[in-house]
Amino acid sequence: MSFHSMWAELLPIGRGSASGGYRRFAWTGADADCRAWFREQAEARGLTYETDHNGNQWAWHGDPAARNAVVTGSHLDSVPDGGAFDGPLGVVSAFAALDELRARGARPTRPLGTVNFGDEEGARFGLACVGSRLTAGALTAEQAHRLTDADGITLPRAMEAAGHDPDTLGPDPERLSRIGAFVELHVEQGRALDLSGDRIGIASAIWPHGRWRFDFRGEANHAGTTRLADRRDPMLSYAETVLAARREAELAGAVATFGKIAVEPNGVNAIPSLVRGWLDSRAADQESLDAVVTGIEKAAREHAAAQGAELDVVRESFTPVVEFDHALRDELARILGTDTDLRVPVLGTGAGHDAGILSGRVPTAMLFVRNPTGVSHSPAEYAAEDDCVAGVTALADVLEGLACT
Repeated sequence: MSFHSMWAELLPIGRGSASGGYRRFAWTGADADCRAWFREQAEARGLTYETDHNGNQWAWHGDPAARNAVVTGSHLDSVPDGGAFDGPLGVVSAFAALDELRARGARPTRPLGTVNFGDEEGARFGLACVGSRLTAGALTAEQAHRLTDADGITLPRAMEAAGHDPDTLGPDPERLSRIGAFVELHVEQGRALDLSGDRIGIASAIWPHGRWRFDFRGEANHAGTTRLADRRDPMLSYAETVLAARREAELAGAVATFGKIAVEPNGVNAIPSLVRGWLDSRAADQESLDAVVTGIEKAAREHAAAQGAELDVVRESFTPVVEFDHALRDELARILGTDTDLRVPVLGTGAGHDAGILSGRVPTAMLFVRNPTGVSHSPAEYAAEDDCVAGVTALADVLEGLACT
């Protein structure tokens, strides 16, 4: 089956008719349809299919028990109203690259694996890369069992409803021991390749990044009868903090985003009693990130005090800088640069990935496919068809260079 036909099959799953974006949230109906698609692709190719005890899907060419496998893949879930390429491009390209190797008559001497990691985006339970974090031991079973969605449904309940046993959650050292190298192909979430005129890039590192929850607590009251001077309005403190985040990020050459908010009692004619905002911040180095978040919290506390509000700040997740395996990165550059005469720049990224989570346990690398607009996490996310095909070819070249020598 060609890249085009696989892409066409996957494209409608979880797509909203109004926004054109995707809502493929973990352990929902759309997620189940994506998982069924993955299994069908594996079985159509005669690959050995399995779901691990954390809900990640695997398809194997060769015996994974032989270890030293070369694994590729990504994820199929999405952010709210996300784009078509973030995650799925890596999974579809993995199957297409295997097809390309077979067409070339390549004979792998190492096992080849394709993976769909579950709940990479964290759109439902608020924590990114749940499947890979559990596998790598970066998230404990106890922590996973405490994750809840906006409706109060816990991760275990959601998994159970989808037919998966949540009692088996936890680290998976045996599965990790099978992997000799993990290479994730991903659409670039930025415009570096477009600006340089290159179709394919290699990742150098992932910026340190995290998520912080800011809880501003004030006093609910009537919007029409409460004098401005008598108000303890946490929305004002929150609004000032959003502006402070922009200023701090600009000063540090970083990024900071308040993209999610919850308000109580959430009435048009009521002053809020609680405004809860989630901050996402990322920077090229740890020192810069610390400076940004410290500056934002300082400003938030000053504004809260001025408005008579209280503030709690909770760090919900954090990932330090990830330097991808230098030897593997250099080998990818050699394969693509020397063997194919393709100019492949090396670039950093501010986006988190499953490859970053696994990097502390197994050698990992990433390939990026050009994104002409740089837009991601949006229905406008896009990659040209010929660039996607170039990505498949590059991934097949890498798999052949790593596993067929």
